[in-house]
Order: sequence, then C-alpha cells, then structure tokens
Amino acid sequence: MVTDPLDTLAKNPAEKKYHVLYLNRYSPFPFDSLPRNYKKAVSKFGLTKIEANGVLPWQIGVYNEKLTDAFRKQNWDEVRQYSTLLAHYVAEAQDPFNTADITETRSTLAGADERFDTNLVDRYSLFFPMRPNDAHYIGDPTDNAFEDCFSSHSWLQIILLADRRSRANLPDFTDEYYDRFYNQAGAVVIRQLSDAATEVGSYWLTAWTNAGKPPLPH
Repeated sequence: MVTDPLDTLAKNPAEKKYHVLYLNRYSPFPFDSLPRNYKKAVSKFGLTKIEANGVLPWQIGVYNEKLTDAFRKQNWDEVRQYSTLLAHYVAEAQDPFNTADITETRSTLAGADERFDTNLVDRYSLFFPMRPNDAHYIGDPTDNAFEDCFSSHSWLQIILLADRRSRANLPDFTDEYYDRFYNQAGAVVIRQLSDAATEVGSYWLTAWTNAGKPPLPH
C-alpha cells in the first residue's frame, strides 16, 4: 500500500511552521530586514522567532534539493514523494493568508481565509478561466519562493477589503455575499491558482534539469 505523503504532514502538529511566512512580523514591505539566507536569518532573529514566524520559503528550497537528489539517483519512489511534497509547499506560497498573521483582524474578518481560498473555489471553480504559463527554469529556488510569498502578500489587503465590503448590509455570509465577493476577489483566486500551477511545474522542471535531465520512466 502506497502512503500519501500529505497524510503524514496532516498528522504532524509541528508542521504548521513549514506552511507559513508571517511577513508582517518583520519590517514593513519590502521586508528588507529578513535575510533570505537561513543561517543569517537565524543569527539575526534567533531560531525561536524564525520558526514561530514560519519557514515556508526555506522549506521549498529544502524539498527542491531533495527532489533534485531523487532525480539524480533515479529513485522514482522518492521522486513521487518529494514532487508531491514540493508541489504542496509551492502552492502554499500562493495563498496570501499564509504570508501574514492576521489574528488581530479576526474579530471583524473571522474566517476570511476560508471564504477566500476554500468557499470561493468550491462555489465558482467551474467558471475559472485558468491560464497557467509554461514552466521555466528557476535559478535560485529559495529566493524565488520568497518572491512568491511577497507577491501573494501584496493581495492580502485587497482581499480583506473585498470581504468587508461584500458583507455590507447583509445579515450573514449569504449567497449574495459570495456573489459580491467573487465579483471583487475572484480574479485574485484565479490568478493565484494559475500561478501555483506554473510554479509547481517550474520547480519540478528545475529539479529535473539540475539533476542532469535523467530519462524518465514510461
């Protein structure tokens, strides 16, 4: 029986730090105070703070190396495992709510993350005109992951504003609320999903290329 590596992640309570990067706990945009080199970041802020604020971009870099090594060894079981995990973390970097701690806003915007990245998708995915770009080679996987997190983070205030405006004069999160929310924030969902597909393919291509482009099994 083949074990789904994502099931293993779900059972690990310490896993959360690998899925987030709370940029708003550092300096204001463009977050120049946070070194992209892991050792330098730990030296500057301490391991406790770095792990509390999330290590998502570095985790992507780690699994890119693991997948590269699996391709190099032509260990296809490991390729399957690490490609799945890498795709999971790369997709997490496209979720704006994984890039900021919005605890203080939850009294008025509670559940905005679920309404955005789960409920909108469930309700309107059949209408999504997905347009992922061709995969491309990534020169520095960790640095690229930081850029993905920064890009995602830039959408957060737009989403929260759309959520608040969509609820105006409504008693609850009704069908009318979701129609309004989709009209205002649906384009962001579509863009992030398309970018996630592009980035996943690009990281896989990068790992395979860095491994010397070994012949793939049929």
